[in-house]
Amino acid sequence: MHVRSKWLGAMLAAVMAFPAAAQMNITGVWNNKLHEDWPDRLPGPELGDYAGIPLNDANRLRAKTWDASLITLPEYQCRVHPSDYASSFADIRIWQDIDAPTQQVTAIHVHHFAWETERTIWMDGRPHPPEYAQHTTMGFSTGKFDGDKLMVTTTHLKEGWIRRNGVARSDRAVVTEYFIRHGNELTWAALIHDPTYLTDTFIRSRDYQFAVAGQIPPYPCESVVEIVRPRGTIPHHLPGTNTFLKEYQDAHGIPEEAAMGGAMTMMPQYRARVSELIKNAKK
Repeated sequence: MHVRSKWLGAMLAAVMAFPAAAQMNITGVWNNKLHEDWPDRLPGPELGDYAGIPLNDANRLRAKTWDASLITLPEYQCRVHPSDYASSFADIRIWQDIDAPTQQVTAIHVHHFAWETERTIWMDGRPHPPEYAQHTTMGFSTGKFDGDKLMVTTTHLKEGWIRRNGVARSDRAVVTEYFIRHGNELTWAALIHDPTYLTDTFIRSRDYQFAVAGQIPPYPCESVVEIVRPRGTIPHHLPGTNTFLKEYQDAHGIPEEAAMGGAMTMMPQYRARVSELIKNAKK
């Protein structure tokens, strides 16, 4: 009896040494639900619409000089979306690596339909590389379970974008993500902290539905010459010359201050300010 008690005690200690069973399984194929932010995700945002983004003056100037024709360049046609943006408009597949002796998750992988991008989220406790290490489109991600939520921290990202109309995200950004499962629903939330181009944290969220028999097809991409241009031409607008910026404001009756964004435009109370601006414009 004494030997059995010692054996049970050893087993109990071994079990308690492992992470809690509350860790959520998020593996499988997930279909992207496109009801949220539809115009921004597939048709694309309108030029000059920076509302709801806490961008600073440097980011605003860069966005105002952006030309949509830039994405017709062969060098840009197969340029993949960064990991903090990629999950915005297509399905994903998630799977995990498990260490056989301990049965612990050592890494989680995410495959995104568009451009077949894949990222690894390291779950084995390894540190992030030093600041001078290589930056990539997917960045370097580490994760841990916070109860039933997977929390991911990503650094070492190449420069990317926050909105597909010229609003940039720098390579100094740190992104905190949460993957939260509710039955057959999965919520992905990304909090972007960018000291170079943002004055506050920018938050993006997307929802997915579990696909029991889900499959993700290949996504081949081959660049072509869409527009014949002189060699070395880069579409752009010089500061103060982009006449397309006013089209969004005029079409929707949006005051320029609101269209140009900033941290204040993220707040619900800014609606009162918009009403005031519109009222003063009519005087």
